[in-house]
Amino acid sequence: MALLKWPKPGRNGATPPADSAEGRMPLMDHLRELRNRLVIALLGLLAGIVVGFIFFDPIWRFVSEPYCGLPQAQELRAGECTMLILGVFDSFFVNLKVAAMFGLVASSPIWLWQIWGFVTPGLYRNEKRYSIGFIFMAVPLFLAGAGLAYFVMDKGLSILLGFAPPGTLVGITIDEYLSYALVMLIIFGISFELPLLMVFLNFIGVLPRAVVAKHRRMVIFIMFLFAGIATPSTDPFSMIALAVPMVVLFALAEGVMYLRERRLPKGEDFSHLDDDEASPLGDDGNPIEDVSPVDDLTPIDSGTTDPDPRK
Repeated sequence: MALLKWPKPGRNGATPPADSAEGRMPLMDHLRELRNRLVIALLGLLAGIVVGFIFFDPIWRFVSEPYCGLPQAQELRAGECTMLILGVFDSFFVNLKVAAMFGLVASSPIWLWQIWGFVTPGLYRNEKRYSIGFIFMAVPLFLAGAGLAYFVMDKGLSILLGFAPPGTLVGITIDEYLSYALVMLIIFGISFELPLLMVFLNFIGVLPRAVVAKHRRMVIFIMFLFAGIATPSTDPFSMIALAVPMVVLFALAEGVMYLRERRLPKGEDFSHLDDDEASPLGDDGNPIEDVSPVDDLTPIDSGTTDPDPRK
């Protein structure tokens, strides 16, 4: 008895089983690419951490500046900025956290490029031309968000530490301060990427501007709600410092979407149509005319049916 072979994908409409070798190949290739890009991103982060270890002293002075500029930082020792170390291993982890913070920011072009490179193969050829421009905008936006977080940290700390009752000494641990600073940098940096993601989805035809304009008030409300939840401090200054730039970037993103859709040829933008409304399918932008079936079926004379033409 001959062995039956499962047909290849696309032959007679059949597809291989999920556990077959042929069906497993695309998934394995995708996972292999994900592994390779994760390795590259981690190597870039590791290189940044090593540099952070080497230049720890100047980096630490820069990172601790928002706290050291506050009057509460000099309450334990007059004229000197003082933080507490309470654990035996905290000194090592302080160096590790400072180096990781520097490595995360310094290697952001590498891991942002790897994330974008992993998503790009799923796009169409006409959509890939936007990828280079968007990645060059993603890195400055992330750095701008991280920079804004650095400059508003002192205001947030000043408000929070100002609630200390009279007669008490304010002293925070280095671990608490670094955790606060790291979360602020990540939250602000990622939040600045969201408007860019909106523009990219509009450029590839996934997010029409009409949908954004319809839910504009809800989106702004969600941004303020997100800023209030995401910021590690509960002070209103940090929330406003994150929410206002997000709203401004959102308005700029909507403006770019408006200008882009305005330049589209007529008949190409179907964002104004309802979900159950057909879009024009003709090459000239006009709907295809309905071709009704032929009602009058007239027999066609096919000539003689005599099998022998000699008769």
